[in-house]
Amino acid sequence: MKSTWKIIIVFIVSSTLFACANTQKASAPDKKPPPKPVDKVVNTPVKPQTKPAEQKPSKPKPVVKPKKTSDGKTILGSKEWVHIPGMEMNFKARVDTGATTSSISALDIVLFERDGKDWVKFTIVHDSVRSKEMSLPVERWAKVRQANSDKEDKRPVVISWVELGGLREKTEFTLTDRTHLEYPVILGRNFFKDIAIVDVGREYVQGKPKPKS
Repeated sequence: MKSTWKIIIVFIVSSTLFACANTQKASAPDKKPPPKPVDKVVNTPVKPQTKPAEQKPSKPKPVVKPKKTSDGKTILGSKEWVHIPGMEMNFKARVDTGATTSSISALDIVLFERDGKDWVKFTIVHDSVRSKEMSLPVERWAKVRQANSDKEDKRPVVISWVELGGLREKTEFTLTDRTHLEYPVILGRNFFKDIAIVDVGREYVQGKPKPKS
């Protein structure tokens, strides 16, 4: 009988302890891990990216070529503008290093005598442009042989002023018809000898002179 009560008491105590344990488990709140801190998002305005301004390539500065040599001589191109004082026009001239005497296109050549000397009057004609009549004394006569003929032509040679760039010089001109040729004036060595040099790689170095009345 005593053993039976011991079993009953042990059962009751065990049941009571089991019930208490379950009650504590049920009443104890579930512990959750603390929430992780959330980073605040700051909306920073994003500036639009602008393309760098395209730089335009700088134009190279024009190279200014000299019009005179270091020792002061005038530089002439293979072609130059010339002005004959007393005429209201300029003429294109070819600078010919192979020609001894200069030449100018002349028409209506009339010989006459003045004070016992030979004179000549003429007009410069080229490309439908006609100058006013000029009268000059004959300095000498030049004998010119044509390339396709053995016959020699006798041409009057006159002395006239000619202006080219900063030059103003007297020079001899052979009077001849050059209307069928490109240039009405040929400047030979008698013009530029000792005062100028010729750069055949350049043209119109000295520019167009202003006609003077």
